[in-house]
Amino acid sequence: MVTSFNDPLFQLSGRWVTLGEVTLVAGVCGLLLLVVLFVLLLRLSRGRAATQAAAEAHARELEAQLGAMLKTQAEMTGRMQTMAEVFSTRQSDMMRGVNERLDGMGHKLGQTMATTTQNTQEGLRTLHERLVVIDRAQKNITDLSGQVVELQHILSNKQTRGAFGQGRMEAIVQDALPNGAYAFQAALTNNSRPDCIIHMPGDAHPLVIDAKFPLEAFNRIRDAQDAEDRKIAQTQFRRDIAKHVADIRERYLIAGETQDTAFMFVPSESIFAELHENFDDLVQKAHRARIVIVSPSLLMLSIQVIQSILKDARMRELAHVVQEEVRTMLGDVDRLDERVLKLQQHFGQANKDIEQILISSGKISKRGQRIEALELGEETGDAADHGESLDGSSDDEVMRAPLLPLSRGS
Repeated sequence: MVTSFNDPLFQLSGRWVTLGEVTLVAGVCGLLLLVVLFVLLLRLSRGRAATQAAAEAHARELEAQLGAMLKTQAEMTGRMQTMAEVFSTRQSDMMRGVNERLDGMGHKLGQTMATTTQNTQEGLRTLHERLVVIDRAQKNITDLSGQVVELQHILSNKQTRGAFGQGRMEAIVQDALPNGAYAFQAALTNNSRPDCIIHMPGDAHPLVIDAKFPLEAFNRIRDAQDAEDRKIAQTQFRRDIAKHVADIRERYLIAGETQDTAFMFVPSESIFAELHENFDDLVQKAHRARIVIVSPSLLMLSIQVIQSILKDARMRELAHVVQEEVRTMLGDVDRLDERVLKLQQHFGQANKDIEQILISSGKISKRGQRIEALELGEETGDAADHGESLDGSSDDEVMRAPLLPLSRGS
């Protein structure tokens, strides 16, 4: 605790400062502060007058500037009011224009929406019709798929497959040939029964058609998974076709009873094309055995040719009948000519008689007119004086002339 002015308070730069020194420094600082304040007050009192004059001048200047500013503000206020009125007018015009444009756009938008809705409805209607057509087509495809599956089941069975080929062949033959020109499952002298025989015209022997085409090996060719299986199936197919060709030749080609050529019917155009494309050796072998392999289209063409041959033979058989009918018709024409000539003569005589009757009726009419007019004198004219007609005969002769009857020719 400090008790005197000589007691040290703190150390500054290695020297202890006492309380008395601090008190002395504080008193000197206060005195200096008072002197500074006095000087400042003196300067302030001296410059107050000048400052007041400058302040008054500045105040007048500020008043002038304030008046100018008020005037400018008034002008600005007027301009702002004018601009507000202009803006209000332009805003009204703009709002009216915007409303008109919005109304026009709304009308156009409504028309566009109506047109779009109509087009959409028409498009949906067309789409619905197309969907109906697609549904029908899909139904037809489904039905066709079922038929194809059924056909596949038929072709997978040997008996049903034979019946299928037989049915197609019979349909082609029945559609083209008349009854009696063909026979199905007819027996030959060797007790064999071909699928169809076609009776040729005249003394020609019938043509045999076989419809039992072997398809087992061909189906194995299609179902082959690799080259080895395909090669085995092709070998079996060649063996089956060769055996079938030999069977047709031995059973159906009978000298003096059937034609020396027979048809082997293939019930599929694709199989026929595959046979000619990849198994030409089998086709050539069948030709050498006088067996013709035919597809449905070729069989139809062959049947049409046979139909033309049958018609030609029938015409030749009936040629004498046609000639006799022509001779009879020519006799009828001659008798018709004679009767027409007789009728012409009767008409000529009738025309002459009618002319004489007209002359007499004319004279009678003239006499009646004279009697009515009381003209009983002599007639004038040579023909009238002598009572002759134009052909030189008298009226009495004309009246007494018998009329020839109009008779018909016998």
